[in-house]
Amino acid sequence: MLLEREGEVTAAEAVQRLCGMQAQEPKHPFIGLWTRLEAFQREDLHAALHNREVVRGTLMRGTLHLAGPEQYAAMRPALQPVLSKGMRALGDRADGLDLEKVLPAARKLLVEYPRTFTELRAALQEQFPKVNERALGFAVRMHLPLLMVPTDSRWAYPQDAHFSLADDWLGKPVGESEDPSTLVRDYLAAFGPASAADVQAFTGLGAMKSVLKAMGDGLEVLTDEDGRELFDLPGAPLPDADVPAPPRFLPEFDSLVLAHKDRSRLLPDEHKGKIVTKNLRVRATFLWEGAVSGTWRIERRKQVATLEIAPFAKLPKGARKALAEEGEGLVRFAEEDAESFVVTVSRD
Repeated sequence: MLLEREGEVTAAEAVQRLCGMQAQEPKHPFIGLWTRLEAFQREDLHAALHNREVVRGTLMRGTLHLAGPEQYAAMRPALQPVLSKGMRALGDRADGLDLEKVLPAARKLLVEYPRTFTELRAALQEQFPKVNERALGFAVRMHLPLLMVPTDSRWAYPQDAHFSLADDWLGKPVGESEDPSTLVRDYLAAFGPASAADVQAFTGLGAMKSVLKAMGDGLEVLTDEDGRELFDLPGAPLPDADVPAPPRFLPEFDSLVLAHKDRSRLLPDEHKGKIVTKNLRVRATFLWEGAVSGTWRIERRKQVATLEIAPFAKLPKGARKALAEEGEGLVRFAEEDAESFVVTVSRD
């Protein structure tokens, strides 16, 4: 949905088509949908979240994502092996942590009513005073399917949002099947053709080549310029190389930038180090002719909102004007309550 904005696709449909959307910070998916959907309004995603057509919970890479409810119910158990391995990050902070006792206690607390993680950790600490408070919260986040409760906040969620058991929010059990085939199909629908290594990089799951092979006739097998085997859904669109790609702005952590182990199809090797910060944040980027060509950020000072565009290299003729025109729409959407809007394009 980056070659041309979609006019007949709802916010909920777009989230599902993108194999979910990275939503560690609530604002990012709104930007990601604005750049992909024609006439998208903030209220469109707000309504989908409140109507439970889209949900927000822990998925790929142990981070928060938006997904369709059925999509989440299929993805979440499939990703459990990766989430369980994430417990290794606790190190000695996990001393004394007994999941067989902690998880039922957490579930009992959340059955009563949705709680913030600040509240949940405090309640668990009372029951398990010798266990690290952060370890208690992390264990619950990695092992219990939880969904965040939207509010009327500007971007649908406050900083310290309430969490509900996914079973309660969805009105039915999430299930326990770890079959990754639905997740793989959704991934390929969004980002194929892709190699087994690409699928593994996105999902964190191992042995993806055997999973892809087992899906057999349900997938199409292709070969890239270097002879690597790629997989895609049968009949999936493959745009010609000369199809025009308009300028587009992607939010931080956009899945397009994270979707492949081999990112050279999108991001030139010489610029890879420019989009990830020391604390592992993936910067907001812009696309020029289909490639990541720079970063952007919005600076807000009182009633003036300024979009600062930073190209990686000298831009071709006409690019600065096109980026500025697209960028003005972005800054007006992201900072709609400002009184003045400015777009600057720096010179590399």
